[in-house]
Amino acid sequence: MQYTNLGHSGLKVSRVALGCMSFGLPGTGRDWNLDDEAAAPIFRQAIELGITFWDTANTYGRGTSEEIVGRAIKEYSSREEIVLATKIFNRMHDGPGGSGLSRKAIIEQVDASLARLGTDYVDLLQIHRFDPLTPVEETMEALHDIVKAGKARYLGASSMWAWRFSKLQYTAQLHGWTKFVSMQDQYSVTHREEEREMFALLADQGVGSIPWSPLNAGVNARPWGDQSTDRAKQNPKVDMFGQPLFLDSDKAIVDAVERIAGERDVSMASVALAWVLRNPVVDSVLSGATKPHHLADAVAALDIELSGDEVAELEGPYVTRRPTYFS
Repeated sequence: MQYTNLGHSGLKVSRVALGCMSFGLPGTGRDWNLDDEAAAPIFRQAIELGITFWDTANTYGRGTSEEIVGRAIKEYSSREEIVLATKIFNRMHDGPGGSGLSRKAIIEQVDASLARLGTDYVDLLQIHRFDPLTPVEETMEALHDIVKAGKARYLGASSMWAWRFSKLQYTAQLHGWTKFVSMQDQYSVTHREEEREMFALLADQGVGSIPWSPLNAGVNARPWGDQSTDRAKQNPKVDMFGQPLFLDSDKAIVDAVERIAGERDVSMASVALAWVLRNPVVDSVLSGATKPHHLADAVAALDIELSGDEVAELEGPYVTRRPTYFS
């Protein structure tokens, strides 16, 4: 395993992170969610591989992902050994404190997450999206107060327009409040829109990227059109705003991943992740594992150095698209 500082902070993270959206109790989300027993081998494998950066969110499994992760830390590791991250923003219940980034919601949802995780603090508290209904001053001061109260060590954000992230970051700077050290954004060889504005902003601000869906829901990890798994068959074609998640032009990129993987005798997932990890602003990639080979393939990507010709083959067919899962 390789480790690096998250952005310009002193927080050391593994370059492969365990994405915990796959964990949850039955009836709380996706059909492929893993409960405690089913997830146990994944947690043990993560520890064996040196994956000490674990990322969840309050809405994953309607809170049960946090509960499972909290129990797993006690069972397979220790709180001191794990860099624990969670996220707040999305709706947990009706009412003024059930969603968003108001002071009321932030304090309520952080306390609820800590209770489910069974800990006094998280290492990285992330806002899951930008809240256009709350003044940024209210959000950033409340997050700063959470840090000063010892309930979070560092702050991070997730998918939003670069100008909005800049607004949040500079508001914190103007008032002397805690700034973000990370951005969890959608980035893969078939979703590269973060390169246009966000990545330059992150580099300028010393903020580390933690890409989510670095395999584009698994599309970049299997031959184009392969629907051999139930999860692949269930992949939506558009996001909640009607934006397409996949384009016909992606086929040429996925085909290139397949060719390179075949020539190197490695998995397609390892090649696709190696491409993501080569970007200097990317500090760690999220691996949402449900099978043992998912984490193994992710860790194997750390040893792959793509050639200039391979990079050109992967990047050449890319077609501009709109970012997805935020508006």
